[in-house]
Amino acid sequence: MAYFPAFLKFDDKSILIVGGGNIALEKLEHLLNFSSNITLISKEFNTQIKNLIEENSLEFFVKAYENGDAKGFDIVIAAIDDFSLQEQIYFETRDYNNTLCNCVDLQKYCDFIFPSYIKKGDLTIAISTSGSSPAFAKNFKEYLKNLIPNGIEDFLKELKELRNTMPKGRERMQFLDKKVKDYIKSWEK
Repeated sequence: MAYFPAFLKFDDKSILIVGGGNIALEKLEHLLNFSSNITLISKEFNTQIKNLIEENSLEFFVKAYENGDAKGFDIVIAAIDDFSLQEQIYFETRDYNNTLCNCVDLQKYCDFIFPSYIKKGDLTIAISTSGSSPAFAKNFKEYLKNLIPNGIEDFLKELKELRNTMPKGRERMQFLDKKVKDYIKSWEK
């Protein structure tokens, strides 16, 4: 089954990452682009994670995961090599209302997956193959990155300002639509 593409607002969401190695680092780096309300649990953390914990004042616990540690979190990522512990964490989160869980490399225990994505200011483009080929998603992301013009962030800031200052209605919609079409058309030159 394919995953539904959705962009989640993390303003009031608490996130738990279980793990302290390279996969946990990858997930942490992605999540820090959108939230700093992240807690980590692991018996040990690699140097890069330790640095990110310090730089972002993240809460962390140096310990083995125990049943109940996921309680109270909205999102739980099990980024550990122990598949049986991943499975245990997933089934534990089923007991907590509205907790989304991602068990890396165990797709059947994922309420959501991490897409490959491009983020430039307010522009976020997500790419997913629903788990069939992360390599394709990663390489297609690099291809798309090269198509995005320099200055896209400034253009989006301008559009945001116009949306906030112009009165709502058909005229604003038509004006902004034309402005975007002209901008995209200028890429062809």
